[in-house]
Amino acid sequence: MTMNFGVAPKQRLVQTNDMNVRSFLFALLTATLVLGAQAFASGWVDNYKAALTQAGSENKNVLLDFTGSDWCPWCIRLKKDVFDQPAFQEYANKNLVLVEVDFPQGKALAPEVKTQNDQLQQKFDVQGFPTLVLLNPQGKVIKQQSGYIPGGPKGFIEWINSPK
Repeated sequence: MTMNFGVAPKQRLVQTNDMNVRSFLFALLTATLVLGAQAFASGWVDNYKAALTQAGSENKNVLLDFTGSDWCPWCIRLKKDVFDQPAFQEYANKNLVLVEVDFPQGKALAPEVKTQNDQLQQKFDVQGFPTLVLLNPQGKVIKQQSGYIPGGPKGFIEWINSPK
């Protein structure tokens, strides 16, 4: 016994497909918003030019973190020991525009971000990860450091504030 519910079988199929597409689009939009909110909440961006514009308008320096976020042990440790710590986040919110220049192995980047990151790697002659580049609001290099900076947030902030 088939229940019709007043809709022809072909119409039910179209309605079901429309519902599946709507559900998928809603889930995709929700995931995008959540991931975007997480990135924004952490303070890190992936757009170099926008970061320079923001730094100029807020009179802040720019910190580029060249990282292999999902495979580089020292990058992962730097994030955990420094970047995820409240003391660093408080300092960064007041003084820095943070740019993650990522070279992941297990996740895909948007093509424009990958191209930008490759160009930045060449521009700043990055040979290893992590590499940190501190720029003034005009994009001029203040200092550059390859490798892990010990000392947690305090040691990292001392590196930022110390003369070259």
